[in-house]
Amino acid sequence: MSCKQLGGACDMEFHAETFEEMAELSKQHGMEMFQKQDADHLEAMQKIQALMKNPEDMNKYFEEKRQQFNDLPDN
Repeated sequence: MSCKQLGGACDMEFHAETFEEMAELSKQHGMEMFQKQDADHLEAMQKIQALMKNPEDMNKYFEEKRQQFNDLPDN
């Protein structure tokens, strides 16, 4: 999945066996972009932080991303 598919700001691709691994790769990438103060990624992070204010919305968001991951073909 790409950074954008996971709610980020770029086309960097992540490859993982599980959604949890995918989420961790995305998190690491996000931390790198935060350290670089990348404006597009910071904006994407603000949107995720807004979702985090409502646990129900955040759970729904993660389940949608998990389903997208599960729907991907195995390569």
